[in-house]
Order: sequence, then structure tokens, then C-alpha cells
Amino acid sequence: MNTPDHPEHGSAPVDHGSAPVDHRAAVAAETARFVAVVDGADLAAPVPSCPGWTLADLVKHTGSVQRWFSVLLRGRIQEPPRSRDVDLRLPAHDDGWVDWLAAGAAEAADAFAATDPDASMWVWGADPHARFWARRMLFETLLHRVDAELALGLRPSIDPALAADGIDEFLVNLPFATSFAPKVANLRGADRTIRFRCTDGEGDWVVRLRPDGFGLDADGAGAGTAADATVDGTAADLLLLLYGRLQRDADVFERVGDEDLLAHWFANSEF
Repeated sequence: MNTPDHPEHGSAPVDHGSAPVDHRAAVAAETARFVAVVDGADLAAPVPSCPGWTLADLVKHTGSVQRWFSVLLRGRIQEPPRSRDVDLRLPAHDDGWVDWLAAGAAEAADAFAATDPDASMWVWGADPHARFWARRMLFETLLHRVDAELALGLRPSIDPALAADGIDEFLVNLPFATSFAPKVANLRGADRTIRFRCTDGEGDWVVRLRPDGFGLDADGAGAGTAADATVDGTAADLLLLLYGRLQRDADVFERVGDEDLLAHWFANSEF
């Protein structure tokens, strides 16, 4: 996942009743978990969930994203940046990658401390404030921590409240991702709805596909009514489903309704 220029803005993220997540603190915690996973591992190992990448590529990508977002925050940018050139200070030797990843979280913490989360900023997604970048950084880091665990044969765990917030972050921002995920523009329909519903919390999202695009129904809209297709699962499993780390036919999900609609969604919603 990248962060290309996208000038559109939209509404703030929808609150689905879960406890507030401290995105800034969670970035530090998730990076520490990522560091613990890869410390001592063979960084030449392939990452099946990111085809063509090794663990070293995964670490470099995550640390680079953290540093890039930190630059954006410190600059409080108000328009799409013309360059993504950042002094990444890459390690001189392969044995320096783990410490380099940990240092990225420290740079992010410094940027967070110097930035009002409510400050207006350019973003590529729905919430034009500095807090967008902390939230986006969190789920970039969390997802790639999971990728590292999967690559090493470990069973990932994700806190349900954190996973529910990640589902919301994904669905709120996806309509704005067409500049770097062009297939998202295919997510249209004649007022067709897909529900993603958590079995271990209060998360319940209804996505409505319209002739002119798609988006989340307002909080509570459609509650108690049947969607054209519904996927039930734990928050963690639904998050991994949306990001393509699980398939919808996995036995951890219960699906009801229009399978063609679900196939259309998952064929076009990757970013």
C-alpha cells in the first residue's frame, strides 16, 4: 500500500461504538511487536502474503512509510507533495534492519508529539487532519507485522477493538483510493449493499454500491435490515479478509446472500 497524491477530502471516520483507539501509542506498540518478530529471523525469507517480497523488503517498506508520514506531519502539508524523496538513512549492513525499523517508530513518536492531531492537513483519504496519518501509519504497521508472522509460520493475533478500528479505517478511506488502486472505480452497483459484521464486538458496517460509486451507510442506517450480502466473522478475521490475507470462503466466516456481489467487491477492493 502506498500513499500517492489524492486531493479529495470527505467526512470524518464513522464511529461504530468501539472504544477509542490511541493510534499514536498503538504505532509504537505494533512496531515493537514487529521488531520482536523479525529480530533474529532470516530476513531473506519470502513473505507469501506480499508476493516477491522478503522479510527485509517488508521491514524496509514499513520503516520507509513511517518516515515518510513523519515528514508529512512535521511539514503539516496542505497540498499533495511534489516529491516523496526522504532521507531514509538506510542501514549500512543487513544486520541493521531491525534497529532501523525500531528507530522509525521513534521518529514517528517525535512527529506525533510536535503535531496537533486536529490540525488541518492534506491527506489522500477521508479525514483531512493530522490524525489521518497516525491512523494510516498504525494499520500499515499492524498489517505488515501480521505479514511477518505469517511468513515465519506464526499465528497472528490482533486486539478486537484495534481490528474493528482497522476495518472502519479501510472502508472509510477506500472510496478515495482510485488514484493508486484504479479497480476501486469498478465498485458500483444499483443500490446493492454488503454488510461486514463482527461476531466478537459491536462492529457492523454496511457498504452501499450506487451507480455513481460506493460508501458506508451512516452509522445505524440499515441496522436490523438484511443486506444483499453479509459476511460475519471476528474483527481480526474481517480485517485480514478486507486486506486479502484471508479468503471469504475460509471456514472462519459465515456468508449469506449474493455471492456474485461479494466476488465483485473482493475483485476490486484491494489497495
